[in-house]
Amino acid sequence: MRRTALSIPAAPLGPENPLPALRPLAALQPPAVPAGQVLPADMARQIGYAPLRSVLPVRILDGYGRDRAPAEFDALVIENDRLRATVLPGLGGRLYSLFHKPTGRELLYRNPVFQPAALALAGAWFSGGVEWNLGATGHAAHTCAPLHAARVPAPDGGEMLRLWEWERLRDLPFQIDFWLPEESDFLYVGVRVRNPHDRTVPAYWWSNIAVPETERSRVLAPAEAAWHFGYSRALSHVPVPAAEEGTDLSYPARAGRAADYFFDIGDGDRRWITALDGEGRGLVQTSTDLLRGRKLFVWGRGSGGRRWQEWLTEPGTGGYLEIQAGLARTQLEHIPMPADSDFSWLEAYGPLAADPAVVHGDDWAAARAEAAGRLEQALPRGTVEAAYASWLDHADTEPKDMLATGSGWGALETARGHFQLPGTPFTAGTLDDRQKPWLELLLAGVFPRPAADTPPGPSLVSPQWRELLEEADTYPGNEWFRDYYLGIAQWAAGDRAQAVRSWQRSLAAHPSPWVLRALAVAEDDAGETGRAADNYLAAYDCLRETFLDGADPTGPAGQAAIEVRRALTLEAVPVLLAAGRPEDAERVLDHPLPGGDGRLLDGGRIRLLRARTALALGDAAAARALFDEGFEVADLYEGAETLTDTWFAVAERLLAGEGQVTEEIRVRARAEHPLPPGYDFRMNTESP
Repeated sequence: MRRTALSIPAAPLGPENPLPALRPLAALQPPAVPAGQVLPADMARQIGYAPLRSVLPVRILDGYGRDRAPAEFDALVIENDRLRATVLPGLGGRLYSLFHKPTGRELLYRNPVFQPAALALAGAWFSGGVEWNLGATGHAAHTCAPLHAARVPAPDGGEMLRLWEWERLRDLPFQIDFWLPEESDFLYVGVRVRNPHDRTVPAYWWSNIAVPETERSRVLAPAEAAWHFGYSRALSHVPVPAAEEGTDLSYPARAGRAADYFFDIGDGDRRWITALDGEGRGLVQTSTDLLRGRKLFVWGRGSGGRRWQEWLTEPGTGGYLEIQAGLARTQLEHIPMPADSDFSWLEAYGPLAADPAVVHGDDWAAARAEAAGRLEQALPRGTVEAAYASWLDHADTEPKDMLATGSGWGALETARGHFQLPGTPFTAGTLDDRQKPWLELLLAGVFPRPAADTPPGPSLVSPQWRELLEEADTYPGNEWFRDYYLGIAQWAAGDRAQAVRSWQRSLAAHPSPWVLRALAVAEDDAGETGRAADNYLAAYDCLRETFLDGADPTGPAGQAAIEVRRALTLEAVPVLLAAGRPEDAERVLDHPLPGGDGRLLDGGRIRLLRARTALALGDAAAARALFDEGFEVADLYEGAETLTDTWFAVAERLLAGEGQVTEEIRVRARAEHPLPPGYDFRMNTESP
């Protein structure tokens, strides 16, 4: 094992969004099940079990752009004479590369750039390699965050790389151990997720594996059926391999549109999945039985799917597909994890070579039997089980040689709960300024004063921290600050009415932009758009008077002011437009930044909001001019239709003039003003 640096062009991650993530996650709503479709009983229970309301206490990471420059990332390499694995501890522990030395083949899709995009639960995500997803449905909140890393003894006497962290959405500590036995063609990955609490906690895990896609790539798994889930959010049981209008789903390059296929693997069958090229070569992943689910994700041939692949990397880079492995049948499920228990399993990643004539033949049963047989020859099922047992004996071994440091949240939580977590130490030395106010609350029972020149720091929302907030003493005149944070914890628990009461108390004691914005989110969530607009305007005016005007734009306070201004503007303007108040939206957009030089907020999402505001004010020509000048919305969410909808709304208004937009106008707009490829991120359409 050794340290190294990965040098690639990268867009900086930028700062976290300074506002707490109060807005609900619509994408986590339960799927639609067609009439007559019967779900297995456990699957039906788990689909409706404990969905997230928001990503609190995590903050959204949306301050990145698309200007890339040469950069270096800390990397840890573990290798033998057969394989070389490269891990990025500062980016969620991503297995960035798995190189097979005898064949000279890279087994994973290795992205040549680091380009964040808004595909994760907490915003920033990047494509490539193997990602470790824990918490809730979606890409993990820690996918771009640092993990702790250390060297520990491996079961065979060699070295093992251990990563660990505290997952904050569900408050679950986890570890990932990378072990590469001598002369092995397979990298072992031991995973343990622990529930140290005295209550049942919903658990979720999916290992997300990106592999290169070619026209002849075929994905094989031991299944004759799959659960199909697309952007219409309908879940249905389909035959494998023919699933989509007669198209063979096992060939991702033939897919018409983006979709998930969760293979329905029998209870006694070995768990594995592979993606093989036209020569029958590629990567195979297998595991012990607890990791039961296997999935194929395809971007599809549609223009939007192709655009997303280009968006995530350099132009001219080949595409990729995703094969995945998880705890449940589908990613729509969460599994009850009993109090004081753990889930653990072993995964194996390596090369597979099979007879291409059989792999690409018409007989699906023969193709998967060929792959299964070759896997059994290369890595018998019993060998994986034995390796798991050996690894488990070393899972509690204390690390001694630290290689990287994660966050201090685990140290704070273990101090609060007095948890004993052998093998994954969360030491007091990792605590920083983000945790220290909460440590004061924990140790002294006093909620600290707010800082004068920065927005409020991160919140904590678990029932235990909520109880501490309710019982906390405060400094004189500081009750409003405690009530603001208490409201956030109540909101996260789903106690909306109590949260609003706490925020109203805070507002009565001390008007602040933070609590006015929280009340605006609450009103908007309740469907009271007009009241939400009023509160957003009040929050903006309060922010300008107390925080923005007069701030030095060159200092930390000025930079913080700009970040808060941007975050509040991105939330407020859509609500103002929905309330029919484009003049107010324009005023918010056009207020100068600190510094007195007349600069305005800029960036792709701001320009899109300017176009929407111009359209609402009746100036479709100005809106179209913004599109014609060109802009990129760096933090555009997967599946978002805002760009598409705004483009065609502008086109319709230009064609209709002062008249009514009719169905004929709508048809003409799509024919005469086709969506430019650079703005086409639609995921629910096929190419012509």
